[in-house]
Amino acid sequence: MQKYLLIALGGALGSIARYWVGSTVAGRMGIRFPYGTLLVNLTACVIIGFSLTYLGRRADLNPAWRFLIPVGFIGAYSTFSTYEWETLSSIRSGAFFLAALYALGSLVLGLVAVWGGSLLADVL
Repeated sequence: MQKYLLIALGGALGSIARYWVGSTVAGRMGIRFPYGTLLVNLTACVIIGFSLTYLGRRADLNPAWRFLIPVGFIGAYSTFSTYEWETLSSIRSGAFFLAALYALGSLVLGLVAVWGGSLLADVL
């Protein structure tokens, strides 16, 4: 039960942080280019890279941190970082083709899925 509470707490903090960062940046730089979303995605990549590497090397730390930060906080803050982490993990394991397939497939199929969802909404 504790892990679900930690995930929920991290998720609440992550979604609040995402909104705050995105709206603050948009308020300062405008919305013509999605600077806020870009900043959220890039900072999420730094946080997930640091936290999973650090927590993976520190067996003495409570595993609950993994639920709070990378799963809860980053899960709500940005899933783009998870996509990048999984791609990097494939590259590190030598699965270059799978990494490229995943990266390109996620980009292309994600765009097609968003377009399809938008078309569906237009029809309804």
